[in-house]
Amino acid sequence: MLEIKNLSVSFDKKILLDNINMSVARGARHLLMGHNGSGKTTLVQTIAGNPDFHITSGQIIFDGNDITNDTPTRRALLGIFLGAQNVPEIPGLSVVSFLKHSMSAHAHFNTGRDLSMAEFLEQLDTARTKLNIPKDWMNRSINVGFSGGERKKLMLLRLVLTQPKFAILDEPDSGADDATQQQIADTIHDMTNTTFMFISHQNSFTNLISPTAKTTLEHGKIKE
Repeated sequence: MLEIKNLSVSFDKKILLDNINMSVARGARHLLMGHNGSGKTTLVQTIAGNPDFHITSGQIIFDGNDITNDTPTRRALLGIFLGAQNVPEIPGLSVVSFLKHSMSAHAHFNTGRDLSMAEFLEQLDTARTKLNIPKDWMNRSINVGFSGGERKKLMLLRLVLTQPKFAILDEPDSGADDATQQQIADTIHDMTNTTFMFISHQNSFTNLISPTAKTTLEHGKIKE
């Protein structure tokens, strides 16, 4: 699903990743490990296309496509999902509006047709009910006034609705209570058509996920 070849990345002229070579098998639950500052978040942000991180050399191959120079939008439409560790608050943009725009963009890219409001609301209601998310959350601004665990549940809602090919979850357990961590793990196991890469520092959470593969970073390099 994902192949990274000789990837080096800099931020503000400082090398953060040095000659990274790794692959993620289709259908994997791939754990990315390493101490704080080892380069984990840099790597996943680079895969997602964050322009703050400059690729100085190497390639990123996703599902057979070279996406090294693709925009974040195109990467998302191709099926790359990022559940970031720190998510922004967006006052004035409601959860339902954000999800509708996202779902419509994916539907048009994948099928060439527009997603009707009726189709969207049906899918939203099904996913929201499955995740036990209150309906009144949908009219609130993105992440404004939401706790850490509630933000994780909104991330899960977006994940379930978009059904990406490849989902990157950067410390999804952070700020989540035991019940929410279990729900995250259950969702990951249910989404058998999605390949996962995730970062976690909690053994109790990684045990819930049962990783199929592991890669450890140290000082911006793959630890052998």
